[in-house]
Amino acid sequence: MGKKLKSAFKFVGRFVLAIIAFIAVYLLMVVILSHITVNSEPEKGGDVAIYINSNGVHTDILVPIKNDVKDWTKDILYTQTKAQDSVATYMAFGWGDKGFYLDTPEWSDLKASTAFKAAFYLGTSAMHTKFYKSVKEDNECVKIMITQKDYQDLVKYISESFQYDEGKKVLWIADQSYGKYDAFYEANRKYSLFYTCNTWANNALKAAHQRAALWTPYEGGIFTHYK
Repeated sequence: MGKKLKSAFKFVGRFVLAIIAFIAVYLLMVVILSHITVNSEPEKGGDVAIYINSNGVHTDILVPIKNDVKDWTKDILYTQTKAQDSVATYMAFGWGDKGFYLDTPEWSDLKASTAFKAAFYLGTSAMHTKFYKSVKEDNECVKIMITQKDYQDLVKYISESFQYDEGKKVLWIADQSYGKYDAFYEANRKYSLFYTCNTWANNALKAAHQRAALWTPYEGGIFTHYK
């Protein structure tokens, strides 16, 4: 076997070992950091009900459409999209990779190129909003009562996740939705292995001074603090 071929095999072997080591360290950090609780004793006596909602993979934050702190219809409904619903009481906010959101309505639609771009910080992001007439608590939808001050901080965090035009209006992504009561908007930051849709939701809870993981990329890392 020639020296060049041996050198190539060594390079490939080292590369594979580096990938394995990276995956092992990443998974170890996921397990450890996801189980470290921050804001373990949030302020009690809140009168604003919010929800964390999971579909088993992705986490949304649900907030009241209108209250004394914020009227979301002034920001989200100005586009006059089909996502309006005058009888809705709650609005869900989710952040994620734009390619995942728009090109992968079902997991069966997932392309390798979309996953690669998302994992390695190559794509752009989007905010997804959805209207709810009512919200039902279950194992994947947890109700949290927070103070108005904490809710103000949550509103600030969510608002800063959107991109805005010169008129300070959110940037609607036209003609893109999953159904009758949702819409997409341009968002800040980029998705990666270290900042996922669930990292965004976990950080939303941190911003609201609620129980959360120190860091987590998956929805279980959030819900483990509410069991």
